[in-house]
Amino acid sequence: MKTFTYTQPMAIESTEVVSILNEAGEVTSTVQRVYSNALKKAFDRTMEYRYFVRYDTKDVSGQPLFTCKKMTRRGRVYFQGKDWQTGKDYTIAYDGWKLMLPDLMITDGVQTIKLNKEMEDWSVFSIDEQPIARWQATFHDSYFTMTVQIEADSPIQQEAFFITIGQAVLFIGA
Repeated sequence: MKTFTYTQPMAIESTEVVSILNEAGEVTSTVQRVYSNALKKAFDRTMEYRYFVRYDTKDVSGQPLFTCKKMTRRGRVYFQGKDWQTGKDYTIAYDGWKLMLPDLMITDGVQTIKLNKEMEDWSVFSIDEQPIARWQATFHDSYFTMTVQIEADSPIQQEAFFITIGQAVLFIGA
């Protein structure tokens, strides 16, 4: 199992570049909340920093690995993800959105990954009820410690996939 950790500022509006560390304490990638323009950032500020959200994860040389942004169409909230290494596009949608903590379905049109969303415990990514990864945020006084664990047999081994989706969906939510 591979484990990655990072420290996220408590301030939801933070656009700080955050380093992601592997088990050896080496930086493997970065994650950042990004706004495509100043107008979107201003609108997002008036809407509690939850609507014009995009998270980018990049490798240590600054090349994009995965992007996830929140979308709203006709009252339906979902996320779009882009894996820049494989070129795959993902749709991340709530399953049972009327529930207090709905699960999410992540699909590239061929494979579907379920994300069991938990607020105080591990949120588990699974395929056919088999866990492939887990993501957890632990709150401290002024920051969160995030941990991602990827199973050795997971078909997706890139931490950017799980971290970017975790940041957008679990840290921001609907």
